[in-house]
Amino acid sequence: MTRKRIVVMGFMGGCPIAGVIWQHIHYIVGLQRLGHEVYYVEDSARYVYNAVTHAENMDYAYAVEVLGRLAGQFGFEERWSFCARFAEGHPTAGMPLAAVRELYRTADAILNVCGAQELNDDLLASRNLIYVESDPGVEQIRWDKGDFERRAYLGRHRALFTFGENIGTEHFPVPLHGARWLPTRQPVVTDFWRTDAPPARDAVFTTVANWNTSGRKDIEWRGGKYLWSKSLEFLKFVEAPAKAGETFEMAAAIRDPETVALFKRNGWRLIAPESMSADWDEYRAYLRESKGEFTVAKDQYVRLNTGWFSDRTACYLAAGRPAIVQETGFTRLFGGDKGLLAFSTLEDIPGQVRAVNADYTAHSRAAFELAAEFFEATKVLRDLLERAGV
Repeated sequence: MTRKRIVVMGFMGGCPIAGVIWQHIHYIVGLQRLGHEVYYVEDSARYVYNAVTHAENMDYAYAVEVLGRLAGQFGFEERWSFCARFAEGHPTAGMPLAAVRELYRTADAILNVCGAQELNDDLLASRNLIYVESDPGVEQIRWDKGDFERRAYLGRHRALFTFGENIGTEHFPVPLHGARWLPTRQPVVTDFWRTDAPPARDAVFTTVANWNTSGRKDIEWRGGKYLWSKSLEFLKFVEAPAKAGETFEMAAAIRDPETVALFKRNGWRLIAPESMSADWDEYRAYLRESKGEFTVAKDQYVRLNTGWFSDRTACYLAAGRPAIVQETGFTRLFGGDKGLLAFSTLEDIPGQVRAVNADYTAHSRAAFELAAEFFEATKVLRDLLERAGV
């Protein structure tokens, strides 16, 4: 593959929580390993979030500090920029705005990761924008409902990719009206996660979750309301550890005392997520020290049968940690057996836990092999660039 100049755009400075950070780092490092000249740019009018103080405002000092540390750790020093479009004069840290504008004009590809980047006049100088959708279902429904503003936004991209691998097939119910959505997966640099050490004897199934985000991307379609929050899905399966006879652990900020009590009565151990959310290496250690992952998926992903799969779960797999996760239609393509089991009902779960416990070594090996085959960053990103015509 010819060396290309590629820009990754996202929000790991503006929202510097560990899961978001790793999602972007896998793109940057995966593209570097393919031999490309890789830059990371944030150029947003959104206020920024501080993962230590939990404040959201115009103070972007923490965002810049985080990006500087990440650049040093992952090898993109001198190739990053943070432009505060929300502030007068658009102050910029890292590469100056003039260099960013030149980069927009000359880049062979600009990846709009998670579709988080707003379009501005500088960025529209590029004809090489590539949209990478992380939340399948929402944009397709907006398009079907005649949201011309979103159609215009998406139309500024030369290619549209989605983590919803069933989109555009008979397995997905929303019509596409001629839009060409290309399936992709969330890339993972597997050697960042791989460990040959088995988990401790007292390790349990864990997960990390943003507890309640409903309202932000909830959407109505054809008489139904499709929710973006995971909280209601977790409540549907709150009895899972009790039914399985195991302790499950969740790192999530659940504020309601009655809900906390309900989870604890059913065998859940709840821990505060703040420390690992602010420290991407601590987050990685938490996944690697777990027995495996047990988690649900968002209502939208499940009921629309999108085929979506979590990058966090892929990280568990890369660590050799088996996963038991809610079905979204992904087993049509991979998983569903050793290393990665999918449930649709509460009754599915106890048997899956027993299966993992009965031959943990085989499930652990299969978990890593799944990650290496289906999510390895260089494979995923080489395929994405080729189909985008880069």
